Amino acid sequence: MLRFIFLAVLIVFPLKLSAQPADMILVNGKIITVDSAERISEAVAVRGTKITAVGTTSSIRQLIGPNTKVIDLHGRPVTPGLIDTHCHFQSAAQLFDVALDGPGITRIADAVALVKARVAKTAPGEWIRGSGWDEGKFAEKRYLTAADLDPVSPNNPVYLVNTTGHYGVANSYAMKLAGVTRDTKEPPSGTIDKDEKGDPTGVLKESAAGLVSRRVPGFTKDQLRAGLLNIIEGFNREGMTGVKSMSINQGAWDLYKEVLAEKKLTVRLFAMWTGGRTLATAREVRDRILSLPRAPQTIDGILMSGGIKFYMDGSGGGRTAWMYEDWNKDSTGTDTGNKGYPTTDPETYSAQVKMLTEAGIHIGTHAIGDRAIDYVVDAYAKALKETGAKGLRHAIIHANTPTDHAISTMAALQKDYDSGYPEIQAEFAWWLGDNYAGNLGPARAPRLLPLRTFVNRGVMFAGGSDFFVTPFPARYGLWASVDRQSLRGAYGPRPFGTAESVDVKTALKSYTIWAARQIFMEDRVGSIETGKEADIAVWDRDPYTVPSAELKTLKCVMTLFAGRVVHDQIGVAR
Repeated sequence: MLRFIFLAVLIVFPLKLSAQPADMILVNGKIITVDSAERISEAVAVRGTKITAVGTTSSIRQLIGPNTKVIDLHGRPVTPGLIDTHCHFQSAAQLFDVALDGPGITRIADAVALVKARVAKTAPGEWIRGSGWDEGKFAEKRYLTAADLDPVSPNNPVYLVNTTGHYGVANSYAMKLAGVTRDTKEPPSGTIDKDEKGDPTGVLKESAAGLVSRRVPGFTKDQLRAGLLNIIEGFNREGMTGVKSMSINQGAWDLYKEVLAEKKLTVRLFAMWTGGRTLATAREVRDRILSLPRAPQTIDGILMSGGIKFYMDGSGGGRTAWMYEDWNKDSTGTDTGNKGYPTTDPETYSAQVKMLTEAGIHIGTHAIGDRAIDYVVDAYAKALKETGAKGLRHAIIHANTPTDHAISTMAALQKDYDSGYPEIQAEFAWWLGDNYAGNLGPARAPRLLPLRTFVNRGVMFAGGSDFFVTPFPARYGLWASVDRQSLRGAYGPRPFGTAESVDVKTALKSYTIWAARQIFMEDRVGSIETGKEADIAVWDRDPYTVPSAELKTLKCVMTLFAGRVVHDQIGVAR
């Protein structure tokens, strides 16, 4: 019966044959097209960079010419190349940092030991830089502090960035260089954590982190280039062919163009410039964007100067996101008096949104707390109504805990203005889940990332990783969208419940055709259809039929980018 249904789907799937032989055909597979009808086929033909036909194996074989490469999939499933709509590509250079996010780091002592090992290889006085630590993964369930680091780093300044990127910890040497003392005033939209005696612990949040981080030597161009090439290769290895790269500057843009010119940029890259927290900085970036090809224009069909990223609030991990009610602490405790705060002056932000909307430039705004999300969607609604601008696809980045008002406004903005799209990271429930569950508390935790509610209310959303905050492989996002399981189960394996889970078909859309819309390339990529770019991923198992727990262990065995094999474990490229 299943075979009959499958063949019936193939029969009604119209095949458009090219008059010319294909350069490559993939046959005897399960082609998950993710087109508007969610059709399944057996084979696909590619000529140049484009898909020229999709249909049955027998019909696609008609396109074999003397130079056609024939790839027998032996039943393997195929999807469109996956797209990450929130990734800090330039942060891939952190491979040169002390990596504090490994599976073996379960205690503070484990992280300290890695710092000690790096100190042993570093000259006195030189900076030790690290990233990826997360108190939610420590057995102690507390922050790293200067008191932990000082005994192993008496002669080196140390600064270690938390996995969220919104706070970090400095040792006493680093704080001394930065002049951070018990008398240091907190900068606007920043927090200096202090102990019971009033002394700084070394943990610096939001703008306060800049007191130390601005003194840390930056990555060299060679390190940035090496990191970029490494993550491009990693994306292709994971069946990923598109990315929305966040918070870029001119140096990153120039590096992207350089790698593109060398034909090494095998990921379609939509660049989001840092907009800053003032009208002056936003105006400067606006003028730069207006001088470049921008959405939906591309450079070589690959690189796009897409828009501007702003920040409305901080982090759920650091309890700095802007909420209506106090943050929890250790799940049932309360961080009394702490509702987080806006990291950009709200009136300034509204003016930024109005200015960029008038200029016809796409905006993405970081908003995690429920109050921040409300403010962002209302600012979008006001600017869009006043300007009448349509098709800018303004995004709410993260959108972790939206209110009913926010979700209703998103639905209305999408319908009326083609804007108001949440760009979410399902992996937060997994990789940051033990931290988030403790900070949200049991009453709010089930509302984290309300994907099912989005679907029920007609709100389209796009998936991403927020790498380096979480690992970038999109298979983790597919799995987390369905399973919602936290990494260590500190507050139970599923502290967020499963009422807001979605099925794998919906999850796949959020990393393909829905994500393609958010990089303004849905006419080029995001589904396997005749005329689209041949960005294709071949998998070892069928994501539609494997048990949900296996989604996170899917293995990509071949990736095509613009019709070119850029990852191959089958052996067809040899």
